[in-house]
Amino acid sequence: MSIKVADYLFTRLRQLGVDTVFGVPGDFNLRLLDFVEPSGLRWVGNCNELNGAYAADGYARIKGLSALVTTYGVGELSAINGIAGAFAEKAPIVHIVGSVPRPKQEARIFVHHTFGDGDYRHFASMATHVTVAQANLIDPRLIPDQIDWVLKQAILHSRPVYIEVPDDMPDVLVETKNLEDVIKLDPGRQTESDAVALEQVTERIYGAKQPLIIVDGETRAMGISTDAENLVKLTNWPTWTTMFGRALINEQLQNVYGIYTGQFGDPSWKKYHDTADLIIIIGPHYSDTNTSIFTALPNAAVTVAFSPNTIQIGDDIYRDVSKSFLNRLVSSLDASRIAKVEGPSYSIRTNKALDPSGLITQEHFWEKMNGLFQEGDLILAETGTSSYGSQAFSVPKNARLFNAVTWLSIGYMLPATLGATLAQRDRTKDDTTRSFLFIGDGSLQMSVQEISTMIKENLNVIIFVINNGGYTIERAIHGRTQRYNDVAVWRHTQATSFFGANESHSVNNNFVARSWSDLERILSNESIQKGSGVRLVEVFMERDDVCGILLPLMKTRIANGD
Repeated sequence: MSIKVADYLFTRLRQLGVDTVFGVPGDFNLRLLDFVEPSGLRWVGNCNELNGAYAADGYARIKGLSALVTTYGVGELSAINGIAGAFAEKAPIVHIVGSVPRPKQEARIFVHHTFGDGDYRHFASMATHVTVAQANLIDPRLIPDQIDWVLKQAILHSRPVYIEVPDDMPDVLVETKNLEDVIKLDPGRQTESDAVALEQVTERIYGAKQPLIIVDGETRAMGISTDAENLVKLTNWPTWTTMFGRALINEQLQNVYGIYTGQFGDPSWKKYHDTADLIIIIGPHYSDTNTSIFTALPNAAVTVAFSPNTIQIGDDIYRDVSKSFLNRLVSSLDASRIAKVEGPSYSIRTNKALDPSGLITQEHFWEKMNGLFQEGDLILAETGTSSYGSQAFSVPKNARLFNAVTWLSIGYMLPATLGATLAQRDRTKDDTTRSFLFIGDGSLQMSVQEISTMIKENLNVIIFVINNGGYTIERAIHGRTQRYNDVAVWRHTQATSFFGANESHSVNNNFVARSWSDLERILSNESIQKGSGVRLVEVFMERDDVCGILLPLMKTRIANGD
């Protein structure tokens, strides 16, 4: 039995749970794209390849795998920044590149989208730095095994992979035998390291008097979010997350405190962390931005860290542990031997009476948003003041929150909202899936075109544009008054109309908030509460208004007259 290369590839993606393919058509991928929709996949064309990569990243974080199709050279290089971000933050994208036909490559012919030097491996070489596996589909005898191996690497490492399909290959026949078995990973056998590590971790847990748990973002990539939540429930120990780890467990559990931000957060929390005798951190991701400039790093001497393939207990590292390790740990623990712990006090903020005519401020805006969110919602906060402000969000059970964490490519979150919302819709088969995007006026200008794709796909997205006159996060870092941190003034409330929404929808679903009374009126509006489609709320704030870790930076800039 035989099957065409394109059909084989897209069948494998369907088997692995991918329902939507992102990308942009180009002359070297057109024959490949002819196979997408006949295979049962939905094609979602993006406004450019970078946005497509961002959308695929958002999709992968919800669905576990995504696919992006671009053309050779100009298309794939436009996407490579988004692929790099997915590599840094562990989102498994299958980047499929339609390349120049084999005969032209072999003859080293000077064709468009190339450097004109006859070398067709330049861009594939670039991809090796931001993908964990690559394949060039040029030999029909090898193609099924190549595709299967590359897809398995994406799942195993939760990172992007690269598949090159020359333009003369989509119709070539290959064997179907591999398709009889769905690609899946061996959970790994229990090794001697497993047994020793299990004993060591169990002893530490039973002996702990002042323990705590931190759930970090690589918990998602490791596929152990459920196991992490079970440990949090079983121990009932004080638990924190990081920005990257938000909403991977139920944050409404009574023993979940919120985000730990080291010296920038609650002093009693920091004291508890500094004097803990056991810190269990699951899925650590120790970037500067995810650890509040390294002030939230756990004390290594008392830490047990669960990372992919390793368990680190103090200075001892146990390698090649099975994926089921945490599950077996939770199952083996005797709850009667686990200390009942009283953690530090919870941070309580009193609601301050706000002047209805007063300017909207970062200090209180984010907490006011909590009344909007419901179970099952998606909440996405872009790099900048939105990301730091979202630390005040209370995330309902079964809702998801995406924060800008490490790659911090501004403009990422808008297309990621597109991808995540489509993934949630594909996963739940529910067209009413709601997403909330919080994004600054500067970031919006990077990827605004994808609002048109949201409208085209009939997605249910509420966009809050924080209009503070440019790149406020950069002003806090350097150049508070410099023109390079300004952006052009846009009429944001005309965006939905320009990008394709009908006039009736646009008139009733665009809002402007300049004062607290404006905001209250908008938040209670029927369209915001129960409406559908893309809605946009422009929220004006002062240019130098920031919160969280940005506040001392901005105060320094102002004091220095910068």
